[in-house]
Amino acid sequence: KSHQLREVAAIARDLTTGYIQITTRNNLQIRLIQPKDCPEVLRRIQGCGLHSKGAGADNIRNITMNPCAGYDPFEIIDVRPLVNELATLIISSREFYDLPRKFNIAYDGGGLVSSVEDTNDIGASAVRIGENDQGIEPGVYFRIALGGVTGHQTFASDWSVIVPADRLNEVIIALVRVFIAHGDRTNRKKARFKYVVEGLGLDGIHAEVEKLLDFKLIRLSVDAAIQVPRNFSQQGHSHIGVHAQKQEGLFYIGAQVPVGQLTDRQLERLADIADSYGSGEVRLTVWQNVIIPNVREAFLATATKALKNAGFPTEQSNLKSGFVACTGNRYCKYAATDTKGNAIAMMEYLDRRVKLDHPVNIHFTGCAHSCAQHFMGDIGLLGTKVKTDSGEGYHITVGGGFGENRKIGRQIFSGVPFESLGATLETMLKGYLAKRNEGESFHTFCNRHSIGQLQEAFSNV
Repeated sequence: KSHQLREVAAIARDLTTGYIQITTRNNLQIRLIQPKDCPEVLRRIQGCGLHSKGAGADNIRNITMNPCAGYDPFEIIDVRPLVNELATLIISSREFYDLPRKFNIAYDGGGLVSSVEDTNDIGASAVRIGENDQGIEPGVYFRIALGGVTGHQTFASDWSVIVPADRLNEVIIALVRVFIAHGDRTNRKKARFKYVVEGLGLDGIHAEVEKLLDFKLIRLSVDAAIQVPRNFSQQGHSHIGVHAQKQEGLFYIGAQVPVGQLTDRQLERLADIADSYGSGEVRLTVWQNVIIPNVREAFLATATKALKNAGFPTEQSNLKSGFVACTGNRYCKYAATDTKGNAIAMMEYLDRRVKLDHPVNIHFTGCAHSCAQHFMGDIGLLGTKVKTDSGEGYHITVGGGFGENRKIGRQIFSGVPFESLGATLETMLKGYLAKRNEGESFHTFCNRHSIGQLQEAFSNV
């Protein structure tokens, strides 16, 4: 809500650096808080109806969902009631803190803008089941996928289970309890839910979960004919631009926040725009951008101009709309590189030199924790130390994707110094444009070639 954004902006200005960051889990972060100010920061955050419970350590992080839930005309179901119910249960129960390792959950209601649920420990995706002779009542269900953690080069595996919406949270809680019971507390490198899934197997997880439920799970393979296919794609940069809502006469506007970083003044301006032209609500996305819903058609031109003037362009860019960057070494002790600063520099450098006709996602992450999920980027950059003036470089992966394009990127170059990174990325993108098939995306181009072929294609432009 706009009043919450204003208070976060005031906290950042009064008690921190004045900068706010949008994370890849639809959160806001403020950093460099003095120890003496921590109680006041927490008091003010809670005073405006926000909280930081589970935001760190070995806890269940915030539950992510489609950022346009409730507004998206493409969605199968509005997941907000389910998310609110589960979040309330988790944050109010001591049982769900101090887990073997951090835990991520995402719900996808089928909207145009994905929640990237298959990168989570548990991902629940809405599906519609049609008329059938298998004894399954037609209607809306959720497919469950387990064990996603792209930093470990793993997407969530389909569980071959569908769950009615009204029983979904019971199943999710049972899965968390299985993790609590079987997670490894002795080896942090093997403590994520992925390793429980690998140890017990999907059938073993099924058996353990059913012990905790008073009903049987419905098995259904992911390619079952009775599952109604989606008639749209969640790929591209649909988190940016003007889009019609399911509510007649209303629109939502997706605006780019370059690598998710903004000032206190910008955050206040965002709140003003949401109040003036929308309903005072602002949504955050996993792409580190913002969405303002409930804008009437008559206000669209004025609202988009106001956003642009505040530093939030609303025009889709096949290049700039797809940049994602973790916090980087300005604020994070694990990061090897200044990911946000480097990403902004590369965004400006490439935008002047390369014109793309298909969207490309470029993810900068500063360390192997992969908070920016570099393995699922069309181009992924993992920070590393190199022997140059800056001391900063990147390992480069290509061909990653999510959803229907899910793919772990493959490393193509290692230890590229930041000083030559722009030229390297420029050569890669121009090599793709010169040698692709007509209308071919960067993702498809990379995944029909071997690494050796790509290295040759990207060096002879």
